[in-house]
Amino acid sequence: MDKLLAVMRELREKCPWDQQQTPQSLTKYAIEEAYEVEAAVRDGNTDEIRDELGDLLLQVVFQSQMYSEIGAFDFDDVVNAITEKLIRRHPHVFQATQFSQLSADDVAVLWKKIKQQEKQGKAQSRLDEIKHGSAIQQAHEIQKNAAQIGFDFPDVEGAYGKLNEELAELQQAMHNQNSDEILDEFGDCLFSLINVGRKLGLSSEMALLSTIHKFRTRFAFIEDQAQQQHKKIETLSLEEMDRLWEQAKQQLK
Repeated sequence: MDKLLAVMRELREKCPWDQQQTPQSLTKYAIEEAYEVEAAVRDGNTDEIRDELGDLLLQVVFQSQMYSEIGAFDFDDVVNAITEKLIRRHPHVFQATQFSQLSADDVAVLWKKIKQQEKQGKAQSRLDEIKHGSAIQQAHEIQKNAAQIGFDFPDVEGAYGKLNEELAELQQAMHNQNSDEILDEFGDCLFSLINVGRKLGLSSEMALLSTIHKFRTRFAFIEDQAQQQHKKIETLSLEEMDRLWEQAKQQLK
């Protein structure tokens, strides 16, 4: 870690690109790298996982260096903060004599209770605890949270009916050719579809990531077949691409 931190300090001193970066300009890279880690874990290539975890760690080091330059905190402060938090939120481990053996579910309840105690005195909505992840994940967590107080459809059929209602409203917005209305209704459709997935016990985030991975694999097959035919993929007709897509579906099951 000392070597990595030293390299980061030197980059900030001597590299024009690194010098231009701000905490705000880097946040998108942190998000991208987190998804790269997910993709690497999904593929199961340990060398790739190692490299992507390093890229994600770089984002923590980079941000910490920039904040240390303005005297806010440094990397050691970040490490100390998370270490203290882990100890504080795992009293069943670090103060084991005060607790009987807990199940995983018990631990999750205890973790949440401690988080609530930490936030006492701070005005907040119950939705404030929803992490600012991807829009899909936020939607899922918001719906789940609202369901805990009964603000939910009684079954998946109710959620599916709402989806159909929103799809009809999107179609009407498209007919009206109102771009703001279309955007609004499209968002409602996505939110309702995620709710259907939640009622089915599915993770919309993982379902979409799985489909994206599937699309990437099949599209790569089309590119490979075009190359074998000494063609550029841009020159293939839609019918040719559809035929290769069906081949990919059969061969890559």
